[in-house]
Amino acid sequence: MNTLAEVMSPHGVEIPKHLEEQAEVPLISGVQRQGDVIVVPMRHGEIAGLETVRSEGVPVVRGEAGGNTHLLVADGAVSFAPAPSTRGGLALGSLVVEKDAAAYLIHPEHGATGIAPGSYRISRQREQAEIERLVAD
Repeated sequence: MNTLAEVMSPHGVEIPKHLEEQAEVPLISGVQRQGDVIVVPMRHGEIAGLETVRSEGVPVVRGEAGGNTHLLVADGAVSFAPAPSTRGGLALGSLVVEKDAAAYLIHPEHGATGIAPGSYRISRQREQAEIERLVAD
């Protein structure tokens, strides 16, 4: 199991003081939430537009004014297909993590979540207040 430092540091993401650098990042195959992003398992099927996640990672949500990006990184064979951009749409893309690989969603404030082998849908989250709106991160 990789530590937070092993997952975040190679990608230039600073580990905030409130997080423990040597904390282990478990690989999870179930639903995961990180701020305004949710990762949901889906049935493995044909996913169009998959591209290999390269060493620099894939920004699935760019933070306001360029900061605090949710960055998808890979350890092994990991592919991502971004969803078509639609105004107000929640879908961010589809993810496939092959056997013996891992994906990590890293964020400068939230740390990292480990994504086990399988197929996933990555989306924004919505909340209900006076009006329906995207979760603010």
